[in-house]
Amino acid sequence: MTNAQSQPASATRPPQEAEILALNQRLLDSIVHADWKTYEELCDPTLSAFEPEARGRLVEGMDFHRFYFELGKSGPVPQATMCTPHVRFLGGDVAVVSYVRLVQKLDENGVPATSVSEETRVWHRLAAGWRHVHFHRSNNP
Repeated sequence: MTNAQSQPASATRPPQEAEILALNQRLLDSIVHADWKTYEELCDPTLSAFEPEARGRLVEGMDFHRFYFELGKSGPVPQATMCTPHVRFLGGDVAVVSYVRLVQKLDENGVPATSVSEETRVWHRLAAGWRHVHFHRSNNP
């Protein structure tokens, strides 16, 4: 199930909100596909993040994230779904997207499994277009 299927009301969202959600989904898809080129294209080089892998530390720049992309993916590609995304614009050039992300994949025994995380992502419109500049992700056991 894609985000569009899980969020049929997205077709009725204002165009700017729909654009941000489409970019955010593209970002999530680049993560599950280990597509560094797309991830790098969508992110500002000064990206900052709080995420479980950083063990409570603020991570800045792209090197920390590149490590995980270089591990690659094996087996079927996981699927990422944004549940009940909320978009808030701060002026015309900053958007904050909050949602619960579900990632469906096969575990080490080939059994379907779903992981859950709560995410907030900040997008900034620059001369080159919208860039992902900060995120905070918390795993939900």
